[in-house]
Amino acid sequence: MNQEAIKDLLYKMADDQLILGHRNSEWTGFGPLLEEDIAFSSMAQDKVGQSWQLYKILNELGESDPDTVAFMRNAEQFHNSQFVELPNGEYDFSLIRHFLFDTAELIRFQMLADSSFEPLANLAKKIKGETKYHSMHAKIWIKQLGSATEESISRLQNSLVEAMPYALGLFEPSKFEQDLIDSRVFAGEEALKGQWKNAVIDVISETSLTLPNMESLTPVFGGRYGDHSEHLQPLLDEMSEVFKVDPTADW
Repeated sequence: MNQEAIKDLLYKMADDQLILGHRNSEWTGFGPLLEEDIAFSSMAQDKVGQSWQLYKILNELGESDPDTVAFMRNAEQFHNSQFVELPNGEYDFSLIRHFLFDTAELIRFQMLADSSFEPLANLAKKIKGETKYHSMHAKIWIKQLGSATEESISRLQNSLVEAMPYALGLFEPSKFEQDLIDSRVFAGEEALKGQWKNAVIDVISETSLTLPNMESLTPVFGGRYGDHSEHLQPLLDEMSEVFKVDPTADW
């Protein structure tokens, strides 16, 4: 089993969860409804916790400890997709990102529950319950607001068009893609994208929204190997501010 291939997979998953967790936490105190304020805060906590568990597996494979990995790297060392690092924008964009991302994550963890790499399979079985709740929450709000008022439909539609090229970037192939497939660690990004597209179409078809033609879009790739937007480094600086003051501090 190619350990570098497994690390590559773990890093991109962990970094996605960490960065989107911090983005979602920015809704704390600013949610459009108290219910959504609490929901986004809770899901943010779950995602940061999931990233820690993935970094812990990386640590067991010889990488640095989770805190160092999370807080001491620069933007070009991160493997997250550009989709998760984009600013929250208005609630409609955050909701669309939440729906597109967590639909993919639920399928990813369901697939990984059968991984031949046992530590990841065990974690996926544990995490997919939380992710199922996240995905269900997003679907409920997309169906409700995507069929509500002219304004809600228009705002979600605009965000869907804006988000889709970035969402397709979630499926940027690993440079170890075939190794992961051949060793049955992961069935691969194309297989994941196929299931994701069907799931997204099922939900959107129950709304007044229109899906962009995904085949005509150019996915925003690059994030998996250090090519990030101007939004990531300021977020990392903010995230790591306390840790960098004194990494050895006891609390």
